[in-house]
Amino acid sequence: MAVAPQEPQVETVTNGYEPPLPTEQSRGQRVLYFLSRSWLFVFLLLLVLYFWLSTPQGTFMTWSNLSQIALTTSEVVLLAIGQTFVIVTAGIDLSVGAVLFFSGVAGGEVMLALSGSSQQTINGSYPHAGVAVPVGIVVCILSGAAWGTFNGFIITRLRLPPIIVTLGTMAMAFGFGDLIDGGSYLPAPVPPRFTAGFGSGKFLGIYYPIWVAVIILGIAHLVFQHARFGRYTCAIGSNDEGTRRTGIAVDRHIVKVYGLCGLCAGVAAVLDLAIFTNTTSVAHQTDNLSAISAVVIGGTSVFGGVGSILLSAVGAFIPTVLQNGLVIKDVQPFWQEVVVGATIIIAVFLDQVRRRRMNR
Repeated sequence: MAVAPQEPQVETVTNGYEPPLPTEQSRGQRVLYFLSRSWLFVFLLLLVLYFWLSTPQGTFMTWSNLSQIALTTSEVVLLAIGQTFVIVTAGIDLSVGAVLFFSGVAGGEVMLALSGSSQQTINGSYPHAGVAVPVGIVVCILSGAAWGTFNGFIITRLRLPPIIVTLGTMAMAFGFGDLIDGGSYLPAPVPPRFTAGFGSGKFLGIYYPIWVAVIILGIAHLVFQHARFGRYTCAIGSNDEGTRRTGIAVDRHIVKVYGLCGLCAGVAAVLDLAIFTNTTSVAHQTDNLSAISAVVIGGTSVFGGVGSILLSAVGAFIPTVLQNGLVIKDVQPFWQEVVVGATIIIAVFLDQVRRRRMNR
C-alpha cells in the first residue's frame, strides 16, 4: 500500500528568542526573562520620555513631530523587514540602499516618461499621470525584487559569501542608477498627484506611507512566526546541512529570501519617491547600515536561526528618535552615529553571551 509523501518537518527550530520558562523558576528569574525580551521597548520608551522632558515644551512630544519620526522611519522599517529574513538565514544584504535607489530611479523615470513630454514635466504639467504613476510603482517593486533575486541566485549558484556578492551588487546598483539619471536627480519631480495624494496624504490622521509600512510589518510578522516560509528560514539559519537532509530545497528558499529583501527595498523606493518627490544616490549611501542596525539592535542573531520582525521595527525607531531628539536639543547629530555603532557592538556581544549560555 503506497504511503503519501509527507512535508519535511523541522521540529527543533523555533523563531522565538528563548524556550518557555520552566514553572519552577523563581520570581526574580521570571523578571529577568521578561526584561531580556522587552528591554528594547523599555529603552525606546525611556528615550522618548527623556527627550520629552529635556526639550522645550511643544517641540518633541507633538503629534506633528511624532508623525514625522514615523514617516521617516517607515522606509527603514521596510528595509529591516527584508534584512531580518536574510540575516536569520545567516546571510547579509549590503545592497538594500543601492537597490532602493536604483528602483526609485527606474520607477521615477518611467513615471516621468509616461506622464508627458520632457518639456511638459519640466514645466510641471503631467497630463498622463493617471497611467504613469501605477506603472512606475510596479517598476519600482519589480526592480527591487529582480535585484534581490539576482543576489540570491549568485550566492547559491556560485557559492560565494553573501557579504561579497551584495557588496558587488551594491556598487552595480548605485552605478546603474547614476547612469540612468545622469549622476544627479531625476529631470523633474514625480507627478504631484502621487506625492500630494499618497506621500502627504493621510488616513485617520496618519500618513499613507506609515500605513503601508504597518500593514507589511504585520504580514511579515505573521509569515515569520506562523507560516512555513518563516519556519524554513529559521531552520536554514540554525542548521543549513541538517535542513537540506530533511528534504527542504535550501538554495531555492535562499533565493526567495533575498528576492523578498529586494522587494521590500522596491516598496521602500515607492515611499521614498512619494515622500521626497525625487531621489539621489547620496541620500541612500547609509541605508544598508540603518537596516542592519535596526535588525541587530532588535535582537536578530547575526549567526542565524533567531530573530524577530517586530523587534527589528522597534530597532529602526531608535536611531530616528535619537537623531530627532538631538537635533531639537541642538546637539551635533554625529553623536547619533556613535551611539548606534556602539549599540550594534553591544547587541552582538550580548547575542554571543546568550548563545554560549544556551550551549552549556
